[in-house]
Amino acid sequence: MLTQESRTSLTEIADLNQLKYELNEMPAIDVGDYIAELPPERQAIAFRLLNKTQATDVFEYLPQEVQEQLIGLLHDAQVCHIVESMRPDDRAELFDELPAGIAKRLVQQLSPEERQATATILGYAEGTAGRVMTTEYVRLRQGLTVGEALSKIRLADRDKETVYYAYVTDNNRKLKQVVSLRQLLFSIPDARIEDIASDRVIKAKTDTPQEEVAQLMKRYDLIAVPVVDREDRLVGIITVDDVVDILEQEATEDIQKLAGVSGGDESSLSSPLQKLKNRLPWLLGMMGLYIGASSAIAPFQTTISAVPVLAVIMPLFSNTGGTVGIQALTVTIRSLGVGEVTSQDTLKILKKELMAGLGTALALGMTMVLLSLIWTKPEERWVAIVAGLVMASNSIVAVTLGTLLPMGLKRLKLDPALVSGPLVTTMLDTIGFILFLSLITFSLKVLHLPS
Repeated sequence: MLTQESRTSLTEIADLNQLKYELNEMPAIDVGDYIAELPPERQAIAFRLLNKTQATDVFEYLPQEVQEQLIGLLHDAQVCHIVESMRPDDRAELFDELPAGIAKRLVQQLSPEERQATATILGYAEGTAGRVMTTEYVRLRQGLTVGEALSKIRLADRDKETVYYAYVTDNNRKLKQVVSLRQLLFSIPDARIEDIASDRVIKAKTDTPQEEVAQLMKRYDLIAVPVVDREDRLVGIITVDDVVDILEQEATEDIQKLAGVSGGDESSLSSPLQKLKNRLPWLLGMMGLYIGASSAIAPFQTTISAVPVLAVIMPLFSNTGGTVGIQALTVTIRSLGVGEVTSQDTLKILKKELMAGLGTALALGMTMVLLSLIWTKPEERWVAIVAGLVMASNSIVAVTLGTLLPMGLKRLKLDPALVSGPLVTTMLDTIGFILFLSLITFSLKVLHLPS
């Protein structure tokens, strides 16, 4: 751990030898956090204190904007060594974020082997297994003995991302079996690997959505899953550390979409311009939808004038109905996201939500009646009854929309999180206002009251 003196020494440009020693002894992820917190003009100085191995490891933990700055400040030889040493999947992710000109220059300076590995990953669509896989894995050909397989792993595969699983292929690289390192270690050297390897291979296609891969690994408790192309040829693997990143990314995107933030890549540390670009389109879209909700009220201005207490009661529909809808929406999207349910379970889930919704509707309806009785005059007590009925009805509509909308998107093979909380709230506002004001207008006519 860095001492307080070491933390300030870089700013004072003093005792760099001590700082160099401490940075090279620390875990790479901690060094990455330390460098990221430094002023931009000091980050390159600290990074140059790292040895080659540590520099490569630390670079992968740095924020994308810091990586870009360092690439511009370091010598080409340093940059090429770091990029060449990165894992193919991490390198491809970096190139995705870099300006096209810089990425192209770095690709051209890679060795032919690493250039091909990077091009392979970048050739697949974003969000698929092919885009997040690594091409560093242990492949064994059929016909090898256990002893030969272990020798191959020792001599040729020491730099692979994981050696806990080895994948057995034929001469055309078609995936046939999987064998664990444990099986190899506890088998006699003369045994043939196809005799001890498992034919039951859990695998993903290159075009499989990344969230499905994460669910697959969670379901079968795997630390790595092989990725094959359309011809069933082994092209890469996805490891558990990649899945952690995938789950974090998917959760972040879902939360931001539910809140009405586009882009899926905003954090508290994002630039003001990035925040503006992510939020403003949704806000403008919501304003357009709110115009619709406001337009629903416009024809009832006479009714509101006749019963002024409506202006006090109506905001409750907006706040409460929207919350009920977002609750159902969030639970449904979460269940779809972790694979607990599928679109085939729509009716079953809707039934459960409606049963819970009936209790919610009854409680909210009665509460609405009591609150309305406080605000209404004696001759307007009937308004409280109408308000309670509409609140109960709107609650039922809310849980129905909150369940059916994401389920419908899932059935259409779209992201259920596209249904944002503000969208559902606006829809429920419009429905609640129209229903409430229509019933009030109707009641005024039936009761022969002036409207």
